[in-house]
Amino acid sequence: MEEKYLQCPYCLESITILLDTGFEGSVNIIDDCEVCCRPIDIHYKVEDFEISNFYYQSIEGNEY
Repeated sequence: MEEKYLQCPYCLESITILLDTGFEGSVNIIDDCEVCCRPIDIHYKVEDFEISNFYYQSIEGNEY
């Protein structure tokens, strides 16, 4: 597992998430912001059991 820090695209609060790195390949997940509870679309790629590519975006409108 690897901890990542991000800024919620809705409420702009800094949050942390834990991402699974126990495999090789690409993953898309949806996780809710721990502050405003709105869904965040998270994409990441694991190579050699480390995250090599990471990005996220809102899946709803009305973000800042």
